[in-house]
Amino acid sequence: MRIATIPLQQTLARGIQKAQGKLAETQLALNSGKRANDLAGLGSQAVATLSARSLQSKQDAQAASAKQLGVTLTLYDSNITAIDNGSIDLRQQLLTALGTGQSLGLQGTIEGSFSQFRSALNATDGSGMLFGGAQSDQPPFTLQKLSDAAGATTATAFVNDDVRATARVGDGVDVTYGVTASELGSDMLAVYRTLAEASPIGGVLTTSQTDAIKTALSQLDAAQPGLRNINAGNGQRQKQVETLQTRAELRSDLLAEYVSSNEDADYAQLATELDTQKTLLQASFSVFSQISNLSLVNYLK
Repeated sequence: MRIATIPLQQTLARGIQKAQGKLAETQLALNSGKRANDLAGLGSQAVATLSARSLQSKQDAQAASAKQLGVTLTLYDSNITAIDNGSIDLRQQLLTALGTGQSLGLQGTIEGSFSQFRSALNATDGSGMLFGGAQSDQPPFTLQKLSDAAGATTATAFVNDDVRATARVGDGVDVTYGVTASELGSDMLAVYRTLAEASPIGGVLTTSQTDAIKTALSQLDAAQPGLRNINAGNGQRQKQVETLQTRAELRSDLLAEYVSSNEDADYAQLATELDTQKTLLQASFSVFSQISNLSLVNYLK
C-alpha cells in the first residue's frame, strides 16, 4: 500500500485557512463596530434594516425641515413683537403729549418709532426678505423716512406679493406659513401718515397737531389688535412645528436603535469568539506541525 501524508496536510491547510478567515472577520467586526460589511451579511434582517434606514432618513429630513421652519417663525415673532412694542411706546408718548399739551422731543420719538417699524418690515432671514412673499430680493417697505409717509398709500409703500410658502414637516403634513409686509404694516402706515402730515411737532401743540395726535391714537387702537392676531397665528404655527419636530426626532431615534440592534457588533460576544477562534487556529497549527513531522522511516527502524 502507498503511504502519503500530503492529502492529510492539504486537508489541514484548508482548515487552517478557514479558521484564519473567521478570525479575520471577527477582528474586522471589532475594528468597524459592525456585525457585517454589507447588507448581505445581515441575512434575514437585511430587508427590515434597509427599510428602517429609509424611514429614518425620511424622519431626519422632516425634523430638519421643521427645525428650519421653526427658526423662520421665530424671526417672524421677533419682528412682529418689535412692531407691537414700538406701537405701545409710541401710544404712551402721544398720550403724554396730549395730556400735558407739550411735545418737546415727540418728533424725535415718532421718527425713531418709524425707523424701527421700517427695519422690522424689511428684516431678512439670511436668504431674502422675511415679509416680502415671493419678492424676496427687494425690501417690501419702500419708504425711507417719516416724511415719505405723508400722502403714502398701501399701494405706493409696499411692493410685496401675497405668496405664502409651504413646508413638509410630517407624513402628509404641509404647513403654509408667511406674513407679508402689507398685511402687517398697512394699519400702522395710517398712523405714521397722520403724524407725518402734522409734522414737525415740537413745543406747544397746535389745535391741528392735537387733532392729528387724537386721530393717530385712534388708528393705533385699531392697528394693535391686528398685529397681535397675526402674531398669535404665527405662535400657533410655531407650537405645531415644534410638536412635529419632536415627534420626527423621537421616531428617528427609535429607528436608529432598531438599525443599531441589527447592525452594531456585540463587543462582549466578539471578544469571546476571538479567543475561541485563536485557540482553534493554534490547535490547527499544532496538529499540522505534528502531521508534517510524521515519517514512515521512524516506524521501519
